Amino acid sequence: MAQLVVRDLDNEVKKNLRSLAARHGHSMEEEVRLILSAAACENPNPPKKLGTWVAGLFKNQGLDRPIAEQRGQPVKPAQFE
Repeated sequence: MAQLVVRDLDNEVKKNLRSLAARHGHSMEEEVRLILSAAACENPNPPKKLGTWVAGLFKNQGLDRPIAEQRGQPVKPAQFE
């Protein structure tokens, strides 16, 4: 395994890392390892957000007009007959 030395780390950052590690039940070293691993392995193509995904489902289906937002409208139960 490789080692990494980080110099000139701000004291506040170190304090926050120690606090974060304590909340997660890890040593500070383990917490930093997890953070670096997650950052280095981050997906360069993050998944689409829900709205984009749903819009893609209906693309080219003849639904060309934008759908008006329904914020502030009273909620009505669905009617099934």
